[in-house]
Amino acid sequence: MKLLRLAPENTKFPFMRFRRVSYPFSALLSIISVVLFISLGMNFGIDFSGGTLLELRARDGAADTAKLRSIAEHLNVGGVEVQGFGGPSDVTVRFGLQAGGDAAQQAAVNRVKEAIGDGYEVRRTEVVGPRVSGELVQSGTLGVVVSIVAVLCYLWFRFEWQFAVGAIIATMHDLLLTVGFFALTRLEFNTTSIAAILTIVGYSLNETVVVLDRIREMMRKYRKMPTDQLIDLSVNAVIPRTIMTATTVFLALLSLVVFGGQVIRSFSIAMIWGIFVATYSSVFICSPMLIYLGLRGDSVGPAPAPAAKPAKRPA
Repeated sequence: MKLLRLAPENTKFPFMRFRRVSYPFSALLSIISVVLFISLGMNFGIDFSGGTLLELRARDGAADTAKLRSIAEHLNVGGVEVQGFGGPSDVTVRFGLQAGGDAAQQAAVNRVKEAIGDGYEVRRTEVVGPRVSGELVQSGTLGVVVSIVAVLCYLWFRFEWQFAVGAIIATMHDLLLTVGFFALTRLEFNTTSIAAILTIVGYSLNETVVVLDRIREMMRKYRKMPTDQLIDLSVNAVIPRTIMTATTVFLALLSLVVFGGQVIRSFSIAMIWGIFVATYSSVFICSPMLIYLGLRGDSVGPAPAPAAKPAKRPA
């Protein structure tokens, strides 16, 4: 039985020939992302922009989150989040701040309560203001920055400094384009989106480390080969694995977009964008950077000697 191959073996595609195109193209996309972020901003969800939370408990049986979401979305109160928690009869309904101040917000709360009816007990009503949401934005941003710095410090000690610089630039590139993607598509940016960004960073670093590890392995083997040819050889060696991994993750995320519902839609769509950006940056951003930083085969230490086998004792 012949195995499925998404990419041919022993390819000789000249990836590094396109570095003179990929860098201006990525620079243009990065500038556009910054402009979109400044001009349009992020479409902050209730977690960041503030709103009202209703904690409900079904009086009879389990809570029907799909029905509650459908009811709330037809009340014109803005974005609505309905999530179960605790037991099967417990559910929360959240919607954003209303234009018109406290009076408009209270009117929206009353409309939601009336639409829900007597089938649910309202156990708690809580209003989250913009000040609390602003603190959440700062905490989320700090968490992303600290996580990235911690991983990049590991890369700095794991590889030669040229590899670490390339990984840092590729990761910042992916992060910037993801922020621009959120600003352009107006996907709701909430705490789930923070998780998506961290996951994209992790996926990007994983792809980058795979490529860099193969480059270093080839440099130890072909110490006199020109750097651009050596990188092409290394990328062609890992491209079947990269395509297979990206395709598998894409299919899983596509199923989440189609069947996962509204709650994780922004996470799934952002992750699909992230796997393409991460694969692109590991090949066309990180790898060519090694050429510009002057890395050569003799810059990498020799391969570790194989461990000696213990001598057999005489019988």
